[in-house]
Amino acid sequence: MTSLSAIGGNVHHGPVAFTTTHWSVVLEAQGESPAAHEALENLCRTYWRPIYGFVRRQGAQPEEAKDLTQGFFALILKRKDFQSVRQEKGRLRSFLLASLKHFMMNERRDAATIKRGGGRTLIPLDGIESYDSSEFDRSDMLSADRLYDRNWAFIVLDRVFARLREESQGSANAPLLERLNALLSDEPDRPSQAQIAREFGMTENAVKQAFHRLRHRYRQVLREEVAHTVATPAEIEVELRHLIAALRS
Repeated sequence: MTSLSAIGGNVHHGPVAFTTTHWSVVLEAQGESPAAHEALENLCRTYWRPIYGFVRRQGAQPEEAKDLTQGFFALILKRKDFQSVRQEKGRLRSFLLASLKHFMMNERRDAATIKRGGGRTLIPLDGIESYDSSEFDRSDMLSADRLYDRNWAFIVLDRVFARLREESQGSANAPLLERLNALLSDEPDRPSQAQIAREFGMTENAVKQAFHRLRHRYRQVLREEVAHTVATPAEIEVELRHLIAALRS
């Protein structure tokens, strides 16, 4: 898991361009344009784990949870009115959770509507078996809401690391950056800066400077990823604080 110290500190690194974020495209177009639909589908594909995890924690078995998750996405993808977003302060996380709770109440009343579109798979639930195994054999059971938030936080961090790895591909420094990425984690077996210096024939000071640059870039990318899930720049800080709190849970 990512170290909270890597996230903490001063995360202000300039404004984020909101004209291109997925959630802003959805809100500005009110779901009518092809671009808005594509952006919303991309968000659904990315954030299925928090949705599925919430449904499972509510007591649904795996197959029922899959159907409910797909049914929820079908509803979200066809809806045109996003006025309720304003009540959730324009945050994707809050909007999806509020919509999911409303959906669950309605769908439990009429099980026949769970498999919308003839049971078609709208969003691929990649790796769902391993996810079930890792999340639901836990003894320290989190509430559905807290599990949702934690999964949301992990998804955001996964996207950050994916972008950092993509940026380093083809670079002569790619092996070094991959090792430095490990320093951002809380894993007990993560390498020390001295160990990395020995591996790459560098001084510890050089490794320290490289890690400082990586952490600076990490925080920039984190802000950009969070920006994709809110409607205004002012909400980035709120969501960052919420992300840190979710990881601490």
